[in-house]
Amino acid sequence: MKAAAPQQILTADQMRASEQRLIDQGETVESLMERAGAGAADWVWRLSAGRPVTVLCGSGNNGGDGYVIARLLEQRGVAVSVVAPMGPKTDAAVTARKRWAGTPVDFASGEVFVDCLFGTGLARPLSDDLLAKLTQLSDAHALSVAIDLPSGVDSDTGECLNDELPHYALTVALGAWKRAHWLMPACAAMGSRHLFDIGVGAVENAVQLTQRPCLSAPARDAHKYSRGLVTIIGGEMPGAAILAAKAAQHAGAGYVKLLAPHSHPDLPADIVLDENEDMSPALDDKRLGALLIGPGLGRSEKARQKLRQALASSAPLVLDADALTLLSPDMLGDGAAAHLATPHEGELASLCEAFGISANGKLEEARALHEATGLTVLAKGSDNILVGSSGIRFFPPTSPWLSTAGTGDVLAGIAASRVASGCTPFLAAQQAVQIHAEAARIAGPVFSASDLVDALPRAYAAFL
Repeated sequence: MKAAAPQQILTADQMRASEQRLIDQGETVESLMERAGAGAADWVWRLSAGRPVTVLCGSGNNGGDGYVIARLLEQRGVAVSVVAPMGPKTDAAVTARKRWAGTPVDFASGEVFVDCLFGTGLARPLSDDLLAKLTQLSDAHALSVAIDLPSGVDSDTGECLNDELPHYALTVALGAWKRAHWLMPACAAMGSRHLFDIGVGAVENAVQLTQRPCLSAPARDAHKYSRGLVTIIGGEMPGAAILAAKAAQHAGAGYVKLLAPHSHPDLPADIVLDENEDMSPALDDKRLGALLIGPGLGRSEKARQKLRQALASSAPLVLDADALTLLSPDMLGDGAAAHLATPHEGELASLCEAFGISANGKLEEARALHEATGLTVLAKGSDNILVGSSGIRFFPPTSPWLSTAGTGDVLAGIAASRVASGCTPFLAAQQAVQIHAEAARIAGPVFSASDLVDALPRAYAAFL
């Protein structure tokens, strides 16, 4: 088997197949349950600090993990209550229940509540009585912990199968990350996430959690063109294009040019303004590293013609905002693989409609759009999903303070800068999301898009 891949993100079917491979190699369901339960118990032990713990156990193997957790915590001197609305039904869970050797109670309160009701594979809502029990126990404790996944969550889609599910301080993923750990809306309620590896090997074609970028300073002999020329096509709303230009300038590009019909008081003197109505000379510049079109472009026929001209150039493009609304199948040629599209969910849905794509959910829409067009697609939002020729990447959660006007323009400018520096669209998108997220962390709460731009140099420095 291949070496373990702790950043892979598996579907429920992939996880079951991985566990079966371990069993085929000599493990048993019971030995895997003991290993997973021990790892989860360590996390609960740290959180509880010896205070009373209540474990809610279901009938399946997730419930079996709960009995293992209860037994091991009791061995450490923790007062543990087990609530079991139904008895164990799998052989491994029955064995775990017997080894615990305690007597379940109907209800308990305390400091830490551990949810082992249902894990990976749940596809239907919790019954009213189980939802009530889950909610009551969570409300009766100071902290709640989900083992593998919170109950009531679809592992593969991140959908919450019931309304008003509890929020958790900690979620301990067992064996591998699941898609719901990183997809909205489920991931918003999981608190801190930690993975306990039980020996699952690498799974071919698995979604991956993006790695921390490793940026570098310019070479000793660098000049403005070697660091990357970014050209931004302006339009009807100059503010958005200027934000993107400032972001590109602070994310590594050596030269940023704005194609716009006239100047603007907010345009910095060190961003070159090209007022030529004919964009051809700028688009034909052999030194051009990346072209960004969309922020502030507008949706007029003139804007559409600008988009057509940009797509006809040989430069790699970052397509954002209005460019995505105007994009149609007849505009894309053979060079689409060199381009990055950065739609939010509404723009993604519009693109799917324009390209005749029928898919359900953000991930499947992004995947289908990539397959239909060749574009690298960064489906942005509270959860970012990247789909391209190098696979699929999910990202750690970003600051909710990014939900303000102009932050998407900043992200597009960062992405264009990274493309101009020589990154593939796929790598540029990964770096852009994480620089963007780090800038939001540095900016703190209640920031504006301009504040975000100001934080970019420190964000970039964090990855050097």
